Amino acid sequence: MHQSIRMHFLVEEDLHCNLQLPRPHHNLRLDKIIVVARITLREFAREVQVVKSSPFYNSSTSKHEDILHSHVHPPTPAARASVASAFQQSARILSARNVGQRSIASSSSILLAKEGGGGGRSSAAVADKDLLNKTTSDKQSNKKVALDTNPPKGTRDFYPADMRLQSWLFNQWRQVAATYGFSEYDAPVLESESLYTRKAGEEVTQQLYNFEDKGGRNVALRPEMTPSLARMVMAKKGGLPLPLKWYSIPQCWRYERMTRGRRREHYQWNMDIWGVDGIEAEAELLSAMVMFFKNVGLTADDVGIKVNSRNVIGEVLTELGVPEEKFAATCVLVDKLEKVPLDAIQGELEELGLERSMIEKLTDVLTNTSIESISAVLPDDSKAVQELTKLFDLCNAYGIGDWIMFDASVVRGLAYYTGVVFEAFDRKGVLRAVAGGGRYDKLLETFGGEPTPAAGFGFGDAVIVELLKERNVLPSFEGSGYDSVVFAMSEDLYGVAIEVASKLRAAGQTVDLILEKKKPKWVFKHASRNDAKFCVIVAGNEYENGEVSVKDLSAGEQKAVKIDSLEDWATEVRSTNN
Repeated sequence: MHQSIRMHFLVEEDLHCNLQLPRPHHNLRLDKIIVVARITLREFAREVQVVKSSPFYNSSTSKHEDILHSHVHPPTPAARASVASAFQQSARILSARNVGQRSIASSSSILLAKEGGGGGRSSAAVADKDLLNKTTSDKQSNKKVALDTNPPKGTRDFYPADMRLQSWLFNQWRQVAATYGFSEYDAPVLESESLYTRKAGEEVTQQLYNFEDKGGRNVALRPEMTPSLARMVMAKKGGLPLPLKWYSIPQCWRYERMTRGRRREHYQWNMDIWGVDGIEAEAELLSAMVMFFKNVGLTADDVGIKVNSRNVIGEVLTELGVPEEKFAATCVLVDKLEKVPLDAIQGELEELGLERSMIEKLTDVLTNTSIESISAVLPDDSKAVQELTKLFDLCNAYGIGDWIMFDASVVRGLAYYTGVVFEAFDRKGVLRAVAGGGRYDKLLETFGGEPTPAAGFGFGDAVIVELLKERNVLPSFEGSGYDSVVFAMSEDLYGVAIEVASKLRAAGQTVDLILEKKKPKWVFKHASRNDAKFCVIVAGNEYENGEVSVKDLSAGEQKAVKIDSLEDWATEVRSTNN
């Protein structure tokens, strides 16, 4: 091990330190010094602080020279003993004194090492300019700052009950998706910023959580999933067989104003069909959405789905003389009219070169709520009317006609929608839009890909949970819902309780094994609080007969079950409950 002594001298502002080491004999002048020293020897290694009264720096210079000569010669036993004594005494001094920061102004250092030993590593304590702040006894500087226990604004913590709710909701979504033949996919939550800023007129561009990463790349937390889907499809360069029926449940991030059911992060159920250019894709998606509503206890009296077509607006804008390249930006403004008055967007209209009379006529058209009324203001050969008429016929075939209604005012804010658009809403008007989607045939082209027909929807978790609470149809998730709670009445039977729990788990039950000694009253309360179905008790008398006591917590009945027959009992219970 390398033998060395490292000393770091911190000198008062009005004094000086003159150190000359090249010659065998050294001139060392030190006045009123405070020293931070690190010493490394075979016998000991420690960090201490030596103040001016330390014997390390008394009037005798022979000690200093002995130590300094160790730069060219190994330290003598006397030098070792002297250094050790100095460090021990300095530690006692420091325990009774407070070293103030004000007396320190400048510093220099000396490395004293065995010849040929190299420089060695410098001490972090020596290099730390803020060392005295860290070692001060000032109570104020050592005061701990209380942790803010709230998550970042607009985000959520998920405690076990919240996770059970989330798992239930996601399972409902997955079940519907599987029923309709969709396959699940996923993508990184962190994407290239350009994936979203390509669509420059959209509100989402201003709502990005974006930053430059350590590699100098501009990235963003995804605000929506569809652009990631487009990127993935393009990455396969036409290698994916069409049509695609994919779904995902991504977490999405938007820095936006928060309201009930709207947060800055949320999970969203996405269902998309690629490669089908007919209205059949939209009808399939609407049917899947309605199945979910039915599965969670909602009816057509609770939720409706407004349907419109971008082609309706396009045909009206063409009649008004608005250029096609301004359709998307105009649609974004029209979408805002549901939230703000016309005067509020007057400036934006002027930037697009649109007259107020144009928008007023357009808004008159958008007040129509039936296909018959919209047909009267559109050309006889209107593609939009033909498309919508067919969609309503298909919805009737699916048996969801009472859920669907035409509403010309529905204009989705996302600029890439090209055809039918739809929005699920709370019929009581308490909550904002529950879900929305439509056709976006030109999305892939905006990224340089080939034109590909596509339609889909997004369905946020926050709003639907609020709606289910509002209608009082959301199940309770306070309890864990174990099948069985197993506990031993005495410590010597704990091994048997492990055996019992293992048998039940192997038979497919969810089992909570009580891991510490508890009274039966506590165990039954614990089982009830977690909505357990059974309590399995391992007691002395029953165990002698090779049995355990099983209490049905819902029926209040208790019976004995042979330990060797627990798997059969678990299977019987499962089949009965199913």
